[in-house]
Amino acid sequence: MIDQVNAYIQEVKGFQADSIETLEAFRIRFLGKKGILNDLFSAFKEVSNSEKKAAGLAINTLKTEAQNKFQSEKERLSSGNEAQEPKDDLTKPGTYFPIGSQHPISLVKNQIIDIFSRIGFNISEGPEIEDDWHNFTALNLPEHHPARDMQDTFFIQTNPDILLRTHTSSVQVRYMENNQPPIRTISPGRVYRNEAISARSHCFFHQVEGLYIDKDVSFADLKQTLQYFTTAMFGKSKIRLRPSYFPFTEPSAEVDVYWGLETETDYKMTKGTGWLEIMGCGMVDPNVLKNCGIDPLEYSGFAFGMGIDRIALLLHQIDDIRLLSENDARFLSQFKSVL
Repeated sequence: MIDQVNAYIQEVKGFQADSIETLEAFRIRFLGKKGILNDLFSAFKEVSNSEKKAAGLAINTLKTEAQNKFQSEKERLSSGNEAQEPKDDLTKPGTYFPIGSQHPISLVKNQIIDIFSRIGFNISEGPEIEDDWHNFTALNLPEHHPARDMQDTFFIQTNPDILLRTHTSSVQVRYMENNQPPIRTISPGRVYRNEAISARSHCFFHQVEGLYIDKDVSFADLKQTLQYFTTAMFGKSKIRLRPSYFPFTEPSAEVDVYWGLETETDYKMTKGTGWLEIMGCGMVDPNVLKNCGIDPLEYSGFAFGMGIDRIALLLHQIDDIRLLSENDARFLSQFKSVL
């Protein structure tokens, strides 16, 4: 047995693999479960006691030589393959990594926030699931008030006092309840109304509402603030305020910006008038201030609100509001250039 083991040791020492397949065959022959070493260890039990020491030493030597030979040949073949691989061609174009794009709603919202932050407005947020008090009653819309019909509301069926907010004015109520004047805040967020979905309307959309409360705040302050915003946002400085009605402001107005009639698109958007409605506004009703714990005899304020979706459609010439919520990659990829 010892002579046979020594012959195997010489065979292992002289082995040189010319391929990965040859090396794998060597491993299986000597180190595999049914290989030579496994057979030798099985036969070792039958060796006489006088030869066991020498035989055991020889078998262990064969095992060590086989393992070392396999490892050294594997490294040699690997280094040879690496040497044969072509070097990178530095003249080739680099790998293209596709980049994402911001959603047009996010682009417009961030732009609005940036404009108002320059004149001291902070950001306030609130829950999208609201109660009747914050969404209606505190805003001068008591139960059975006819103006509630202006907003088709999603009520929670199990609790008629809980609903999906119809405007972000509810955030302003919460802010006034927890902060004392002077208050200067904008409230961006998603709102919900039970409306038919079409190219021009949706059952959910996004708003930004602003609130400024302090001593001696006047309608002139409101107009000046809106003038600043329209100039910064649209590059249009000419605005007009038309009388309107909102339950939580008095007096109230719709704000139009003069878009012009330079192109055919301008005619379509403004219906040939050159004026485009962009938001509603007004002086905060004293009842609203009182409901929120602010003394209307000492403080006054103004509020305004606009649809982010509407402005996004306007700025980016999008003709279907449904595109803003369908997550179509073909549509969204168009906004990579405006990051």
